[in-house]
Formats: sequence, C-alpha cells, structure tokens
Amino acid sequence: MSEHKRKRGRKPKIPDAEKTLDLPSIAASADDDDVVFSVSNVEIIPTTTNPSISSAAATTTNNHHPDHRPRRGRPRKHPKHETPEEKPPPLPRAGHCRPAENGGADFAGDVEPGVARVVPAMDAVVKVFCVHTEPNFSLPWQRKRQYSSSSSGFAIGGRRVLTNAHSVEHYTQVKLKKRGSDTKYLATVLAIGTECDIGNSGYMYIQYVMVVQVGYVDLSIEFLLLNSSFVLGDVAAMLTVEDDEFWEGVLPVEFGELPALQDAVTVVGYPIGGDTISVTSGVVSRIEILSYVHGSTELLGLQIDAAINSGNSGGPAFNDKGKCVGIAFQSLKHEDVENIGYVIPTPVIMHFIQDYEKNGAYTESYRLLLYVIGFPLLGVEWQKMENPDLRVAMSMKADQKGVRIRRVDPTAPESEVLKPSDIILSFDGIDIANDGTVPFRHGERIGFSYLVSQKYTGDSAAVKVLRDSKILNFNITLATHRRLIPSHNKGRPPSYYIIAGFVFSTVSVPYLRSEVCSLLRNCCVFCCTFFQYGKDYEYEAPVKLLDKLLYSMPQLPDEQLVVVSQVLVADINIGYEEIVNTQVLAFNGNPVKNLKSLANMVENCDDEFLKFDLEYDQVVVLRTKTSKAATLDILATHCIPSAMSDDLKN
Repeated sequence: MSEHKRKRGRKPKIPDAEKTLDLPSIAASADDDDVVFSVSNVEIIPTTTNPSISSAAATTTNNHHPDHRPRRGRPRKHPKHETPEEKPPPLPRAGHCRPAENGGADFAGDVEPGVARVVPAMDAVVKVFCVHTEPNFSLPWQRKRQYSSSSSGFAIGGRRVLTNAHSVEHYTQVKLKKRGSDTKYLATVLAIGTECDIGNSGYMYIQYVMVVQVGYVDLSIEFLLLNSSFVLGDVAAMLTVEDDEFWEGVLPVEFGELPALQDAVTVVGYPIGGDTISVTSGVVSRIEILSYVHGSTELLGLQIDAAINSGNSGGPAFNDKGKCVGIAFQSLKHEDVENIGYVIPTPVIMHFIQDYEKNGAYTESYRLLLYVIGFPLLGVEWQKMENPDLRVAMSMKADQKGVRIRRVDPTAPESEVLKPSDIILSFDGIDIANDGTVPFRHGERIGFSYLVSQKYTGDSAAVKVLRDSKILNFNITLATHRRLIPSHNKGRPPSYYIIAGFVFSTVSVPYLRSEVCSLLRNCCVFCCTFFQYGKDYEYEAPVKLLDKLLYSMPQLPDEQLVVVSQVLVADINIGYEEIVNTQVLAFNGNPVKNLKSLANMVENCDDEFLKFDLEYDQVVVLRTKTSKAATLDILATHCIPSAMSDDLKN
C-alpha cells in the first residue's frame, strides 16, 4: 500500500546526474562550446565524453528502474555510438560553419579533432600572383611597363588549378600560394579559354555626349566609350605546379550541379582589404544568358548578392554541401545598384575543362601555350517574332513559333543551308518561342543560345526552319564564331607594318580600348576630338570603328580590318599628319583583305608611286623609292627595331 500511495502522491527523487540526462538534447548542450550555428539549421557536433558525467549516468541508468518499466512522456534517446571513435564524422557543409580566425582551421577555428569540422575545400583555394607585361597596341613595336596583380584560384583533379583568364593575361610569371603557407610556387599556364573570357576583356558600350566650348561655339560630341565598370568575360585559365610539395594536403574541389534561385552560395577567395582568405555568403538571385566577350558569345551566368571584390576573381563559389557551383569573376559597380555579383556556373566551367581535355586547339610556337577551341555559335543574327502582323507576313500559322534570321555570317558553315528571313522553329528538337527562349527548368525560360553553348565545336545539330511556307529540316555542323574585329589577340603581340612613317595595324578590341583611352586623355585637357582629328572629327574618330565592331561581319575567313594607326611625322609625309585610325581599302587598285597582304604588295611594288585608298575617299600617294629609303631613318629616329612585326616576316 505504501508503495502504491507513493506512486500516486509523489514522484521518486532522481539524482542530479539523471536530471541532466533527461533534458532535451539541444538544451543539454546549450552552454556547450561545441554547437555550430548555420543559416538554415542548428547542428550539434559530438565531443569527447566527460568521464564523470558518463560514469554517473551509467550508474543511474543501471540502478534505476531495474524492471525496465516504461516511463511516462517521450522515451529517452540513447546514442548509437558509445565512443567518439565509433561515430562517423559529420559531412562538411561549406558556408554553414563559424568563420575561422586567420590562420586557423577551416570555418570552425583551430581546435582539437572531434570538436570542429575541417572543410577540405578551403585548403584547395589558393592565391594567384602574376606579373603582367601587356602589349602596347598604340605603339605595337613595344610593350607597356610591367605590373603585378593578385587573384584567387582553386585546385581541381589532375594536379590542376583553375582561375580567371584575365588573372594571367599577358603573363610573364605566375606563382601560387596555399592557405597557411609562406611559400610561393612557380606555376605553368596550361590553357586559357579566350572564347569565354571572364575579366577585364569584356566591356559595355555606353553612349556619351560631351559638350565642349570652343570660342563662342558649343560642340556636342557624341561617342561610344568602353566602360570597364561592367565586365563580363573569361571563363577560366588552367594552371599546374611541378613541385610535389605544393600538392601535399591539397584535396581537389568537387563540382556540384547548377543551383536554383535562392540557393545559398559562399564565395571564397583573396580580395583586397587583407592578405588572408575571405569568405562572403549570399544567395542566387538570377540565372540567365549573359553576353561574354563584347557580345560575341552568349553563355549561362549566375547573379548572386554576395560581396565580390577585386581579388575574388577566380575563387570558387560553394553551395551548402561544400561543392563548387561556379567561379566568381565580377561585380556590378554603379550608384543605382548594390550587391550584384556574377559567377560563371558549373556547366560553362566543365565545358572549358572537357574542351581542353578533348581538343586543345593549337600551340603557339612563341609561347607554347595551349588554347582551347571554345564555344560554338550559330552563325546568324535573329529577330524576335512577337508582333502578330510580322508573323502573318512571314506565313506563320497560329501554332508556329520561332525567330527570324536577319543575317547569316558568310564565313560560317550555316551559310550553306540557312538564308535571311528563314524562321528557326526548333533547335535539336526543342521548340523556340517568339521571343527566342526555350524551356529551362520549372517556371523558367532561357535564351535558345544556351542549347548551342552546350555543344562542342564540330558537333552537329538539327535545325527546323520555315521558308516560303514550307518546313525544312537541316543537319548543320557547329563552329566557333570569328568576328571581323576580334575580342582577343590570344596572347600574340599586335601586328604592324611601317612605310614612310605610316603605321599600319589591325583593329581589335584591345586596340580600340587603347585608342579610346588616348582620346579621353586629350578631351580632359580641352583638346577633345575636334582638335585631335581636325574638322572631320565625326568621321575620323574611333566611333566608326566601334560601329564596325558591333555590326560588321567578315566576308572572307582571313579578312582583317587594316587601318592607318598614326603617321610618324617626317619630311616625306607632309600633309598627311592628321590621318589617324582610318581604314585602308585598297593599294594601287588592289583590295586589302588583311595586313599581311598589304605588306607583301608594298614590299614587292615596282611602280613609281605607292597609292593607298582610304575610307571616305581619302587618297595617299608616295614615291616608292624615296618612301622605302626614308623608312630606315624614321625607324632609327623612333627607336623602332623593325619595319614589320615578326608574324609578317615569314
């Protein structure tokens, strides 16, 4: 009876040790230092068992309730593993751990094993040191003063390191330093992906109007500027280190799948503001097709709201599982925007790596640098078909959708089967909408150029088109796209040819950038384009060359845009000093298709006069013998080693 009354009226006294064990697991460890908080969850990291508490708990458990009768409430949970050695370590979760102190263990501080996790991916992130020596495109016979830069990179399989292409552009020396190391290791550049360049090679073209007062007249000068505040460009460069010591303790980064909107991302790298590794976090805010390399390539890109600063370029962006989902490369800097960064996603990175492993386009003899072939493009320009009257005029049925071909690149393989005004209905069996998009993922659409970018150079694709009310099916071979004005020189020095003080060169995006910067410097000292280019400034300024960059297509595979870059003043070229950045159309009645053909025609000319036909009906005439004789004196005066670049001598 006494036992029955005790059960009804009172609860048995429980030792303090068992009270502690009866508390919920989170509360029991609330004062413990081993709790790791994350953005989306709370995890308890097991610690080494305290002997005093363990022995008390074991005694209480064995002595109390010997008959093992069921207790009221939730049953007590017993750990499956009695010792920390038996319990497997938790999976690393990059970006969900506490930041580590500088020089400490990854994310969770430099503490004892079993207390905090170490994320191997952090040790795979390296700092890239590069010495650059850029060509001088305005003075192509010399190079600019060398400068140094630092960026980020990370190790992948095969003893290789990925970084941004612009991080090692025009490199003289590249060195890598591991996290926590005081040694810089010499690196070798294996490949550079210039067709998908992520860095300072991509520029927006922004229209400016400058009003300058000359006397009593206000001159409104309209021009295009290559604005470097918004950069979309190179995917990656691939490096390696021969020293085995560099690879000790380095685990390669694993790549994850393409993230979804609002997925958490963590950007790791070595940005400005310090010397140690930096970690910033955010979410994926946008996934769409972006224009790379001045609009010549359209590839998939991620927009995130994590901070990406100078020096972060080339660093990995991890998901919450510790896998790399992209390479950080740039942020948008503008007074009207904030927290906009861009990441090159995994599909583009894997395309670069597989292209290198599969093809490896060619080796430059002067550099022994292997370039990848790049991304193929559909060699057409197209127009949206959203207007209903336009669709009716093109004989499209109500259930037909697609885009209209405006122009076809004459040098592209597609020119053999596709024609202007064809309606592209589908690509590889996937229907194209009137706005040029295709289904991507649930609730998302994306530009159909994404389907093209998934291919490799030389792959075939099925294209369905509507032509004259008839549906036609073609099987086309995809190739890389060549523009009249290339976006890159692929590491080669600029070509030039000099005769009688006339400096002939080819136009490229680096050349335009160099010339526009010179134009702005002159504007700042009140010389402006009016004084630099004379009364015909609106014709002779680089804006016409920029127009050719945006809209011109090559007519021949080896066609180049040859210009008179400048005139080195001498007695023989009196009256021609103001000719600057003017295209050369013909020499002695023969069309000029590239710089090498021009140099050959001039060198082999036996006529009395050298006659150059320039754009806008300008003509330059020089005596052949006196021009060739004066060239040697002009070269000596300006300390120019040769009248032509090395690539024109053979």
